[in-house]
Amino acid sequence: MKFSLSVLLLATLINPLSAKAVEMPCSMILTPPNQNLFNAKGAALLYKVKLTPSFPRTSISLHALHLPAPRDLGNFDSYEGFAFIPGEISWRFSLYPSSSAVDPVWAGKIDSITAGLEKSKIQVRPSNTKSGQLGPSILSGSIQSCH
Repeated sequence: MKFSLSVLLLATLINPLSAKAVEMPCSMILTPPNQNLFNAKGAALLYKVKLTPSFPRTSISLHALHLPAPRDLGNFDSYEGFAFIPGEISWRFSLYPSSSAVDPVWAGKIDSITAGLEKSKIQVRPSNTKSGQLGPSILSGSIQSCH
């Protein structure tokens, strides 16, 4: 009996419920970590896509509103989506401005993710397209808030 309880306790510690698979499709709200950007908001949609005969991939699409001009944040000329599993892997993808010159909507997607996203975070960051430099997170969300 003690052995069974020990195995059950060990299994719970090694594979906690918080690491369960993400149910897709799901969406999350991206919020600014900087309170000065209170108008900036975004949304991410995650779901499985089957674009080739191989197995499905995960698609992440981002939609970001009321962001400052990238140049207002430093030596940046664009925005990128940045999805990552801390300490494991990351993906970067371009966000493109809508045709509105004054306050564009920034949007983009990536369809090639094969990793499980149970511990992932998704961000919008300014970028310099020439140097590849990424700036700090402007909007952020965690897979735990995905509904």
